[in-house]
Amino acid sequence: MRTRPLKVALLGCGVVGSEVARIMTTHADDLAQRIGAPVELAGVAVRRPSKVREGIDPALVTTDATALVKRGDIDVVVEVIGGIEPARSLITTAFEHGASVVSANKALLAQDGAALHAAAEEHGRDLYYEAAVAGAIPLIRPLRESLAGDKVNRVLGIVNGTTNFILDKMDSTGAGYQEALDEATALGYAEADPTADVEGFDAAAKAAILAGIAFHTRVRLDDVHREGMTEVTAADFRSAKEMGCTIKLLAICERARDGASVTARVHPAMIPLSHPLASVRGAYNAVFVESDAAGQLMFYGPGAGGSPTASAVLGDLVAVCRNKLNGTTGPGESAYAALPVSPMGDVVTRYHISLDVADKPGVLAQVATVFAEHGVSIDTVRQSGKDGEASLVVVTHRAFDAALTGTVEALRKLDTVRGVASIMRVEGE
Repeated sequence: MRTRPLKVALLGCGVVGSEVARIMTTHADDLAQRIGAPVELAGVAVRRPSKVREGIDPALVTTDATALVKRGDIDVVVEVIGGIEPARSLITTAFEHGASVVSANKALLAQDGAALHAAAEEHGRDLYYEAAVAGAIPLIRPLRESLAGDKVNRVLGIVNGTTNFILDKMDSTGAGYQEALDEATALGYAEADPTADVEGFDAAAKAAILAGIAFHTRVRLDDVHREGMTEVTAADFRSAKEMGCTIKLLAICERARDGASVTARVHPAMIPLSHPLASVRGAYNAVFVESDAAGQLMFYGPGAGGSPTASAVLGDLVAVCRNKLNGTTGPGESAYAALPVSPMGDVVTRYHISLDVADKPGVLAQVATVFAEHGVSIDTVRQSGKDGEASLVVVTHRAFDAALTGTVEALRKLDTVRGVASIMRVEGE
């Protein structure tokens, strides 16, 4: 074993960063054996240096992150500060000064992953980011290494623990959205401002990363269709149960049937209770992968939190340090396929549409005519009414999203349609 330690700079010492530092210290001997050399925490960049950080030598703490990554003796930089800047500049500076990088920064990788990979390649460094997508769940490495000889066709997953907790609570208790959100906040699953989670921004960044790796194509955050879950109601869950389904916020990355393009999207969807993802409860994550040779695979586990995310960071740290000792680098960006990313209108799936309509003869015929005019085939219809008001629930066969959008626009113009109460895609069948 080499006795000279590999030096690690830690950018950020919050929930995740403090756990990374703790594990590096408490598991130092094991990590040294696994890597082939000791690893040493050489510096910790923070915003508030006066804060007491148990187990971290105050002499290592600095507010000058740029100076830390420029030192030249740093072997690996672990970036867990998040956001776009200064993280982007710090990572590229680290490459320029001889360090490889382990990051958990999904937003930055979804926006500028191609440029970061190019910078890493230019300087002969590693860029690893297992922790950016699903916490402790090994997912990125299986996609880009274990399945490197296979053709991945679809990645379907629950990649945000906060939203899954809220939807699971609504499903199991009949609670409304706000009530379930309040409980998630009280328990610490939701941030004071939950927008990034409940509006799908967090999941969309992860979908961009997963699609890029799975399909060997550059997919940016702007390419991902995103819809939040704030409009999901208790009534939607009742309708889902009547269909033998539940509702999840899903990240869906698909290769077109002809293989000529890909799509990436995040939105609430009904999935059958028989689907493996339907049983994912609480704040857990799970990702379902479909490929030609391996068939169907599911990866399941805690998708967030200090310890789970730190576990993924440390796994990357071990791999990068091994590469450093061997004078090699691991897999970089694979974007050779360069497939176009199709718009949401090209997606084909089933739909559940709930309409508030007038309770009088001929309404169903009018509605059915609108669906037919837009080329959307109806699978089932359920109607109930009282005192001149009625509810009409239509479940379609598979149709293009653009056709469904046109159908809904036309339905809104009918005098007999008082409102479109809900539109939900049906996946996983």
